[in-house]
Amino acid sequence: MEVRINAIHFDISEKLSAFVQKKADRLARRYPSISYFDVNLTLVKAATAMNKEAVVKISVPHHGETVTTKTADTFEEAYDLALEAAERQLEKKTSEK
Repeated sequence: MEVRINAIHFDISEKLSAFVQKKADRLARRYPSISYFDVNLTLVKAATAMNKEAVVKISVPHHGETVTTKTADTFEEAYDLALEAAERQLEKKTSEK
């Protein structure tokens, strides 16, 4: 499984990168058929609240792609919310077929 992390409008820290990788690995253990995670973390407007956006794209062979976007005060919170939504979508997709 490949995890690609893109930081847009900011420099990503090692701690945030490790956090993203850890959460992705945890979800991959539950859904071993995941081929890749594509994570885009964007700083929308630096001076406002709720300015961190996480876009998570997960590809699962035979089930297509799942894309979720969430915005929050921190990147960790936005990423957690996006992963929860993606997990619900994966659950629906894998139970349908």
